[in-house]
Amino acid sequence: MEGGGIYEWSVVRSILAILQWWGFNVTVIIINKWIFQKLDFKFPLTVSCIHFICSAIGAYLVIKVLKLKPLIVVEPEDRWRRIFPMSFVFCINIVLGNVSLRYIPVSFMQTIKSFTPATTVVLQWLVWRRYFDWRIWTSLVPIVGGIVLTSVTELSFNAFGFFAALFGCLATSTKTILAESLLHGYKFDSINTVYYMAPFATMILAVPALLLEGSGVIEWFYTYPSLMSPLIIIFGSGVLAFCLNFSIFYVIHSTTAVTFNVAGNLKVAVAIACSWLIFKNPISVLNAFGCAVTLMGCTFYGYVRHMLSQQTPGTPRTPRNKMELLPLVNEKLDDKVQL
Repeated sequence: MEGGGIYEWSVVRSILAILQWWGFNVTVIIINKWIFQKLDFKFPLTVSCIHFICSAIGAYLVIKVLKLKPLIVVEPEDRWRRIFPMSFVFCINIVLGNVSLRYIPVSFMQTIKSFTPATTVVLQWLVWRRYFDWRIWTSLVPIVGGIVLTSVTELSFNAFGFFAALFGCLATSTKTILAESLLHGYKFDSINTVYYMAPFATMILAVPALLLEGSGVIEWFYTYPSLMSPLIIIFGSGVLAFCLNFSIFYVIHSTTAVTFNVAGNLKVAVAIACSWLIFKNPISVLNAFGCAVTLMGCTFYGYVRHMLSQQTPGTPRTPRNKMELLPLVNEKLDDKVQL
């Protein structure tokens, strides 16, 4: 009975962890879209900068003040040599995500972001000449096919938003590659990643945000009728963005790799459904089918990666000069820091 009770609590904890992760993730996406569309605050660089500032403060409080997570010590030299390059790509990734949200619906943006496994595999194959099992390549077929079908049937298609989201996938993949080479020896979790990268990202983004959007933000301040509610929403989105990263840390330790992957794809489906209910962006039948194919492909990809990583030593594998790439970082985390 006691063992059964522990098992039942473990299941309940996993479900609660996934639900709170979904809640924060979908809320951040919807609020960001609301800021751009409903508040007419069309300044993605400024929004990203606010998110980085809130996340840097939040990570400092969690690690230094509340001591809920131990600090992973990184030498000052490594901070500039290793963390700074990743922060630059990290910054580009977040900005492109917010830029795409300004121009295309949440449903379309989320589907394009599901293209990241394909861009990651192709980049690692091209840049590092890494060999991948044929099942990995096979799992990418429905992902690519679903993205193509979704794109050609998207009723609210915008070329600038589409390419911003697509290059955001490339930035995410590049960040993963850099993580393998630059963070060798450092086993970062999401909170420590934010602790080191958010201040660098703020520094990188502050000047272009000021130069490119500063005058527009000032004009918005003077022309918007009532500022209290919009500012609460804008800065609240930054706080929620940090909470999202903290929720990822919790869900990682409460679920298995396969569960995390499936829950992540279902989360995309929940985000798409919620965005449609709120913003009423038109979705055709073929468009919805393309989204479903993409998500199923991502689930299959995660399953194949997990099965390959669990192969026993006696299982026949690829020759040593053609090593199958396995993630250096925690497979369940997969560098899923989101702002």
